[in-house]
Amino acid sequence: MHGSSTAELKAFEATARTGSMSAAARLLGLRQPTVSAHLASLEQRYGVELFHRKGRGVELSEFGRLLHEVTARLYQAEEQARLLLLSAKCQYQGHLHIGAVGPYNILPLIKRFRAQYSNIRVSVALGDSRQITQRVLAHQDDIGLVLHSVDDPAVHCVPYRRQKLVVFAPVSHPLAQRTGLRLADLSGQEFVLREDGSRTRTVFAAGLAAADISVRTSVEMGSREAVREAVAQGLGLGVVAHTAFVPDARLALLDIQDMQLYTHAHLICLQERLGASLINRFFDEVAGAT
Repeated sequence: MHGSSTAELKAFEATARTGSMSAAARLLGLRQPTVSAHLASLEQRYGVELFHRKGRGVELSEFGRLLHEVTARLYQAEEQARLLLLSAKCQYQGHLHIGAVGPYNILPLIKRFRAQYSNIRVSVALGDSRQITQRVLAHQDDIGLVLHSVDDPAVHCVPYRRQKLVVFAPVSHPLAQRTGLRLADLSGQEFVLREDGSRTRTVFAAGLAAADISVRTSVEMGSREAVREAVAQGLGLGVVAHTAFVPDARLALLDIQDMQLYTHAHLICLQERLGASLINRFFDEVAGAT
């Protein structure tokens, strides 16, 4: 395609995207009459009507909407190419926003990533799996680490690791002194649990229900660290993934022989953003870590 046609298509795309020729001119760094001339040239050369004039703005015609479906993809490809080149120029400087269910899984990945890309700033927001998925969908986080597979065509989701759940107790608790426990020994016990929305709580509750075991929830806490402290203070038993259990002289892991419950950590991002340089490189590092 020769240069004039390229300029005309850019004028069309910018006008379609902004809704007016004056806004398109500002976006492209051109004068409005130049944009208008480009559009008129396209319409005359191919015998089509691209826009209906509407007040100070314009509205795509039926044919214009069809053409815009194509030029929008061209624009996105050009923008991705520009960002890739800019990343190379800046030696992959940037800022990566990550949402995670806790620090224990994500920190080794961040350490591995920054060993290769030390110029990258990383911000981590903590929450439960549901909140993190919503933040990724809302473009608030670039990447999320959640404790389940996300079945959404808009989301790219890859498994990271399987994590066994463990139950812990204050060292003064009667069960802390016993070995060879069974799930049935938890029947009627007081538990400190995360709030609804916690994948760990959901998996644990399902496992107990399958074994026809009932426990009591004495306290609900908003974070894994708060659960840990509440258990240490003697408010009940707690449950956590083994990777997130932090040894403490006040706490003891219970030796439950038949407890085979797991969460499955997954990394997610928007499917449409997988090609973005920083996100793509983070996922490459994860592939090397699994």
